[in-house]
Amino acid sequence: MTADPRYDILFEPVKVGPVTAPNRFYQVPHCTGMGYTRPNSVAAMRETKAEGGWGVVCTEYCSIHPSSDDLPLPSHSLWDEKDVRSHARIVENVHRHGALAGVELWHGGASTANLYSREEPVGFMSLPSEHRHPVQCRAMDKRDIVNLRRWHVDAAKRAKSAGFDIIYIYATHHFIVHEFLKPYNQRSDEYGGSLENRVRLLRELIEDIKGAVGDTCALAVRFTADNGSFDEACDNEENRAVLEMLAEMPDLWDINARNYEIEIGSSRYVKQGALEDYVRWVKQVTTKPVVSTGRFTEPDMMVRQIREGVLDFVGAARPSIADPFLPQKIREGRIEDIRECIGCNICSAADRIGVPIRCTQNPAMGEEWRRGWHPERIAPKASDRSVLVVGGGPAGLEAARALGQRGYKVTLAEAGTELGGRVTREAALPTLAEWGRVRDWRVAQLNKLPNVEIFLDSRLDASQIREFGADRVALATGATWRRSGVGRSTRVPIPGYDAEHVLSAEDILNGARPSGRVVVYDDDYYYMGAVVASTLAAAGAEVTVVTPVGRVADWSYNTDEQIPTQLRLEREGVRCVTLTRLSGVGEKSIELSSIYMGDTREFPADHVVMVTSREPNDALYVELRDELDIERVGDCSAPGIIASAVMAGHRYAREMDAPAGDVPFRRDDSVIVD
Repeated sequence: MTADPRYDILFEPVKVGPVTAPNRFYQVPHCTGMGYTRPNSVAAMRETKAEGGWGVVCTEYCSIHPSSDDLPLPSHSLWDEKDVRSHARIVENVHRHGALAGVELWHGGASTANLYSREEPVGFMSLPSEHRHPVQCRAMDKRDIVNLRRWHVDAAKRAKSAGFDIIYIYATHHFIVHEFLKPYNQRSDEYGGSLENRVRLLRELIEDIKGAVGDTCALAVRFTADNGSFDEACDNEENRAVLEMLAEMPDLWDINARNYEIEIGSSRYVKQGALEDYVRWVKQVTTKPVVSTGRFTEPDMMVRQIREGVLDFVGAARPSIADPFLPQKIREGRIEDIRECIGCNICSAADRIGVPIRCTQNPAMGEEWRRGWHPERIAPKASDRSVLVVGGGPAGLEAARALGQRGYKVTLAEAGTELGGRVTREAALPTLAEWGRVRDWRVAQLNKLPNVEIFLDSRLDASQIREFGADRVALATGATWRRSGVGRSTRVPIPGYDAEHVLSAEDILNGARPSGRVVVYDDDYYYMGAVVASTLAAAGAEVTVVTPVGRVADWSYNTDEQIPTQLRLEREGVRCVTLTRLSGVGEKSIELSSIYMGDTREFPADHVVMVTSREPNDALYVELRDELDIERVGDCSAPGIIASAVMAGHRYAREMDAPAGDVPFRRDDSVIVD
């Protein structure tokens, strides 16, 4: 295929101070959950982005001093010369493919608790840690400000020594430089009070770093276009004034939203290009290049924002995670091959809980070094064995696709009349439509593989699987939501669960819409309980969500969905009862009990929907495991999130005919491996 000339503008070089980016694709700083603790993994992951055509590839937030330590959340660091070696490997890998390398210098100020370094945190005033640790920072005096400036300069010099092309000042997201800018900074010295005083630190840092490394390194400022409120107007007057004061000082402006629910909003609540209105005014103020994000997956939107003068660079974090080769596929005219981000935010959730990055769409993400996986390349088949994949959900689709890519003869049998399994059914519920991309991309790729046959409406029993005669069988038959109420807080069935008016999430996925007073019991804590509640509220039911934890959809805090989920339920009129267990089901009421006191009360209910846990559909495995080379894959083995199912299918395909080991990956440490 040849490139579409409409997209030529995306591949134009752009000058940024003393350096030039080869194109307009810019992987902005994003977290990885790996940081300085896993430098080999990070270096390989960033290299994959550069290989895939991203013209600029940046690190995640990089601590400049031990007084800014974010563990258990892992960041990068440039504290001393030891850190330079780790970063030099990242730069070397990125430069190998002609891209520029950027580093985001960071000091967290009051937000950090310094649980690793045990240094006293410092901030513009004495404030508690934002991570709810029992820690409060020291108010900075003039000597501390001098030190902060010096730490930035020293880190910038180390960054230059490591070979970085672009060096960031981090002036957003409630970290130390941003805190000085805020109106509540009413210090009595020249760094507080008036706007000009509050801008002073950022101005000095720009001057300091430009003076130290500006001859060869470009200076970027990461800045916010809003003030942090979810429903705030896009053009914030004071932030605009700050940018006007400093407009021509840095070499590049990286503009985001202060509120994470907007900037990295889940596709359930924030659609592609959502930052456009927040960013549009910036190029009216500065002549310097501007980059911003918007979960861009459609090249037409990228081109439009460039041509309309909204942006100079197409910034991306999540799209570059879902498909590191997105730029190359656009250049080669393979738009249909782009593995589009679904906006589920499992990537950012990994960092939030302090584990290495992962992706629903791209199972190779984070595995480039430790497993040797590449998102586009895979080892050819090692035998002529044939494989029968039973089940066309996310695990089965990915197993069949990757096995087919390797060259194996694959037959995929799906019991239903359409592919996708749980993905298809969940994507039909409120807010989850974009998750259907998990199915769509895989089906499109499967249709290109002549060695893969797909049969729909083909429910196989044990005798049919035996008769088929495949050399190996991958059982990807999924799992079913339990009706019994067994879940996280209840290990035995809830009394009364077998009454006719008790349903499971499975029934809702299959189209049931109970009416009247409906209680959704959420002992799962992720998205399904809230989505079921929204589905039933839209159908006219009077819905109450009961959950044993303190927030509805509690785990979705990690995916930046909990707050907008709570807002949505309130707007829909859904009542939420927290810190409460469902302890029994009656004919027209249920029994609720406090998780602390154990006291019970009656609550009216015409129907109950259990959203608690799932039962693996593994009966075929139990029947055939002693006869055939058969393996459970995905939810059929261990029910989990969609990302886990995709990972399981991909791993099954990768490890076909490969020697097994007790530790299936290399373990990273803080030393670069040559």
